[in-house]
Amino acid sequence: MTSSTHTLFRPLADSRDASIEIFFNGAPLAVPAGRSVAAALLAAGVSRFRATPVSGAPRAPYCMMGACFECLVEIDGVPSRQSCMVEVQAGMRVRSQEGARDLPPSIDADVPLENAHGR
Repeated sequence: MTSSTHTLFRPLADSRDASIEIFFNGAPLAVPAGRSVAAALLAAGVSRFRATPVSGAPRAPYCMMGACFECLVEIDGVPSRQSCMVEVQAGMRVRSQEGARDLPPSIDADVPLENAHGR
């Protein structure tokens, strides 16, 4: 049994957490340090992280464990980052992601697979 001073969970509004500044879509935000980008943005009141490619419907984090890809954002110029899997850092520049996510560059179809990775 655990003591009452040690618990596995604590509320987001824990006053022991320091606040750091990040930028979301160019606007400065004070967010709690030590959390994922997704959790920090949610704590700051952000409810729209990206838009779907077909209808433009708003999306926000769903699973918070990297399985659903609903929390994709651009972080410091790198698109398609799962914000629930990246720890927030002071000065980060986060942008909402609009439309389809970027995929890694494709391998040249004319290069045999054994040569595609420099082997």
